[in-house]
Amino acid sequence: MTDLKFDVAGIGNAIVDVIAHADDDFLTANGIEKGAMTLIDAERAETLYSKMGQGTEVSGGSCANTIAGLASLGGKAAFFGKVRKDQLGDVFTHDIRSLGVHFTSEPATDGDPTARCLILVTPDAQRSMNTYLGAAQNLSVADIDPDVITASAITYMEGYLWDPPKAKEAFLEAAKIAHGADRLVSLTLSDSFCVDRYRDEFRNLAKEEVDLLFANEAEILSLYETDVFDEALQKVLKDCKFAAITRSEAGSVVVANGEVHVADAEKVSKVVDTTGAGDQYAGGFLYGLSRGKSPVECARLGHMAAAEVISHVGPRPEVKLSELAKERGLAA
Repeated sequence: MTDLKFDVAGIGNAIVDVIAHADDDFLTANGIEKGAMTLIDAERAETLYSKMGQGTEVSGGSCANTIAGLASLGGKAAFFGKVRKDQLGDVFTHDIRSLGVHFTSEPATDGDPTARCLILVTPDAQRSMNTYLGAAQNLSVADIDPDVITASAITYMEGYLWDPPKAKEAFLEAAKIAHGADRLVSLTLSDSFCVDRYRDEFRNLAKEEVDLLFANEAEILSLYETDVFDEALQKVLKDCKFAAITRSEAGSVVVANGEVHVADAEKVSKVVDTTGAGDQYAGGFLYGLSRGKSPVECARLGHMAAAEVISHVGPRPEVKLSELAKERGLAA
């Protein structure tokens, strides 16, 4: 068996985020659904970008943000994602490699430009995401290095990338390789609207292919078509060996081998921007899992990382999460 070199190998959209503040009137005037992730085409991306206020550009993408959080905790990570050989593609590549993440995906030399996500943050800290997937949606099996998957304790996959058929094939192949090497496979549902599109497929994945499922409350309710959290939880207990469900300020619920564990959210003096909260929770949780932490300790690491990222604008940590973990007695 291949020796472990990485704690987590992530597969997801390689995106550069453009983050700007806006009020509810701006969202309404421009037909933006508050709090959701909406896929847009190139023309819509150009139009919306021209109307946004001053923005901050930062490398993003749900899975890539998770990998960045794990790296900040001291974890060893790899990432697979597709960019174009253009300005934003160079930005993304530089940023993720600067974190010490193994990223060797070949950039496309033609076709769609590098993906970007236009994020509007309202005064209540809710983020409304408008995503042009561009080159990211062209990820395929050919972009997945089997040696990296077999050398990773956990392969973590982003539900947002379930839309493109070739990326879906890449997911399934990576899961097959990981399980063939006796490694773990993890999936985040990403968004309730994503769940609406692929409910049956995601439920099958949760039962048959995924060892660890991440979801927030809205996503898990959508997955099981119920408005009652306890009903959804009972179905998670039946379907999943391991699941972590975030509930905003109510903390999270972790299901592990038929047992339910509840973890409190970490208090934050002021919530500035919720962008990346779920991503960082997953990063902290995966780091804890790779270090043999208990379910509650994994959740505490997740809440710590999420609390840090919602205290400022942007989806990635601005301080070393490893230092915060030491302060809280959660270091490996």
